[in-house]
Amino acid sequence: MFENVRGRAARVAVRRGIVLGGGGTLGAAWMIGALCALEEDAGVDARDALLIVGTSAGSILAGLLGAGASAQDLWAHQRGKQVEQGPLAGQLFDYDAAAGGAMPTWPQVRFGSPRLIARSVRHPRRYPSTAVLSAILPPGRGSLGDIGRMVEEVIPSGTWSPHPGIRIVAMDYDSGERVVFGHPGAPSAGLAEAVVASCSIPGWFPPARIGGRRFVDGGTVSNTNLDLLGASGLPGGVALDEVYVLAPMAARGYDKPTGVIGKIERGYRHRVTRQMLQEVIRVRADGTTVTVLCPGPEDLHALGANLMDPSRRVEVLDTARRTVGEVLASAHPVA
Repeated sequence: MFENVRGRAARVAVRRGIVLGGGGTLGAAWMIGALCALEEDAGVDARDALLIVGTSAGSILAGLLGAGASAQDLWAHQRGKQVEQGPLAGQLFDYDAAAGGAMPTWPQVRFGSPRLIARSVRHPRRYPSTAVLSAILPPGRGSLGDIGRMVEEVIPSGTWSPHPGIRIVAMDYDSGERVVFGHPGAPSAGLAEAVVASCSIPGWFPPARIGGRRFVDGGTVSNTNLDLLGASGLPGGVALDEVYVLAPMAARGYDKPTGVIGKIERGYRHRVTRQMLQEVIRVRADGTTVTVLCPGPEDLHALGANLMDPSRRVEVLDTARRTVGEVLASAHPVA
């Protein structure tokens, strides 16, 4: 179906999709642990998927997988170890400092998108509450320059992935439109530009500018954007056989945090889970098997309440590798 970027022809018998959701610094670490479990325990190499949809933190991993980095490469890279081969060979990256640390700098004092606020007032049912909230939040002052440069190390600036099925999701900050970079008809952008746009969390980072338009985190529309893999959105309208969803901001069970911030975060997580399950129903209606992998109580304890806190990365990696492996080994891994 496509020429695999690792140099071998890959005619994949199963029409498979991979969905990589948002989740900040720790969400990326959790998904890497999950990708390792998926490959080692279930025999599913995400690189061989026909389509890989990445949102926010998931967009970074989608870009690296599309360039040919394996789950084990991502695992080693996150731990600061030297990768011996593949697109990450010889590269070192400071994941602890890449997004500016655990807390944002003080944002600018103004609304992020007055145009989107006005649109949401005129058409209150058209936009998700997360999109409306993003418009109200002030523009952030953080920098995603290091993330963009890391992607450009493996995919040259201004070019797209060698994997034709890479899709990166962002939101037009003025219209509220979901934009799927890499999809036919989407605005022209290099992969690194699209990844930065998809990771531009409102209030934390400024909107990314591409072709005169402003873009923010694709999670403002949907944390996973799983519905993009329904048959109606696919070339020819032909459904995929199976989809694996890695959703670090959803949950398959909850802990009981005592702090106010923890309770707020778990409330948001509950909302993400409900939206994702609605998308699962729609994709399954096309005959596609959907397997959802997301954190359980033990993972939530490792993640804490601040998903941008890099001090928890290694614990999250190790925990996800084990817990997702246990889920895959169970009789009913499908959500």
